[in-house]
Amino acid sequence: MIQVKNLTFSYTKKPFIQDMNFEVEEGEIFGFLGPSGAGKSTLQKILLGMLPGYQGSAVVGGVECSKHDAEFYQDIGVDFEYSTMYEKLTAKENLEFFSSLYDTSGKTDGAQGGKKKRDLDELFAAVGLENDAEKRVSDYSKGMKSRLNFIKALVHEPKLLFLDEPTSGLDPANSRLMKDMILEEKRKGKTILLTTHNMQDAAELCDRVAFIVGGQIYALDTPHNLIMSKGAAKVTYTWLDDEMIEHSASCDLLELSQDKRLKNLIAENRLQSIHSSEPTLNDIFIEITGRTLV
Repeated sequence: MIQVKNLTFSYTKKPFIQDMNFEVEEGEIFGFLGPSGAGKSTLQKILLGMLPGYQGSAVVGGVECSKHDAEFYQDIGVDFEYSTMYEKLTAKENLEFFSSLYDTSGKTDGAQGGKKKRDLDELFAAVGLENDAEKRVSDYSKGMKSRLNFIKALVHEPKLLFLDEPTSGLDPANSRLMKDMILEEKRKGKTILLTTHNMQDAAELCDRVAFIVGGQIYALDTPHNLIMSKGAAKVTYTWLDDEMIEHSASCDLLELSQDKRLKNLIAENRLQSIHSSEPTLNDIFIEITGRTLV
């Protein structure tokens, strides 16, 4: 679905995105992870045809991004981090307007192999905004705008979704709802490019992720492979000595059977606690790039 080769882009004389290479398969959720200013949003704009002055190649849906025509956007859905709604219109008026921009003439129902526009009432209900559809967007909270912006990207049943920080500003319940909807879109066969600095979202949603800092890719793999390749799981346990003072120790999971102290503590039934842990995706990001995500 997306092929990027030797991509370089600059706002000034100094390169901002440098010699970038990656591919995104159809039906995949691909995550670009990095701190603010890393180049995630710039890359997204290049792939959307908004920044045509790049070097190298960036192909989306078989078309070079600098040569997109209006037809290209019929199958693209975009959820920017910040609201793109008309504040003086109601939420429903906004969706009706944006839905009207897409042409589904000649396209049939999904059973016939084509597609039709989404039912707006169902979309509002899906994100818990069914009772707020007639409110002006100016009266929406940040989290409500975030959910509205997301369903705006779905109104025309696009094949490819660009999601920029889709859970930003959401409480845990609505964040969970949003992630479930993203996974449902994947199950429908959509390709999703996710840009975020939220490692928990990335680990939960993405088939593969790329770490990007300073316009360069530092690593690209599945979240699981990145975690397991950079550190073994640890087992930490605690116990009390004869003076009732608590102690703790750790060992690698793969070396658990060789830990004589742990064996003795188990045999003597003196363990206070035991738990395993592994590096997080955030830990791996810091180890590989030397940067934090803030």
